[in-house]
Amino acid sequence: MKLCFPVEHDQGLESAVYGHFGSAPHFLIVDSATGETSQVDNSDRAHVHGACNPARSVAGLQIDGIVVGGIGRGALLSLNRAGFRVFQAQGASVRDNLAVLQGEGLREFAPGSVCGGHSHATDGGGCCH
Repeated sequence: MKLCFPVEHDQGLESAVYGHFGSAPHFLIVDSATGETSQVDNSDRAHVHGACNPARSVAGLQIDGIVVGGIGRGALLSLNRAGFRVFQAQGASVRDNLAVLQGEGLREFAPGSVCGGHSHATDGGGCCH
C-alpha cells in the first residue's frame, strides 16, 4: 500500500507527521511493504484556511491512502470524492503509523472527527479541536 504523509522535513521513516494536511510543506510517499520513500512538495500550501484544494495537491500521485494528524471537513470530503481513503495518524512519526497500520490498523477520518481550525504560529500547523 502506498501512503501519503504530510511532513515538514523529509527524514524518511523517522519524519514527524505534520499537524495539518493542507498547510504541510511536503508530502512523503511511502510504500508500506518496502519502506521506500519519496518526497513531493505541497503545491497548494499557500491558501486561505478552508480554501485548499487537497485533491489537486495529490493529483497524479500513485497512492492508496493519506495519513494525517488533522484535516478540515472540506478537505476530507474533497479527498474522499477523488477516491482517496484518509486515515487518522496514531503516532508521531511515519514509522510509528506504519506499525499501527500493520497491527490493529489506522482509523479512517469521518466528517464528524475533523478539525475546526488550526494555528500556524504556535504549533506547527496543528489543529485546534
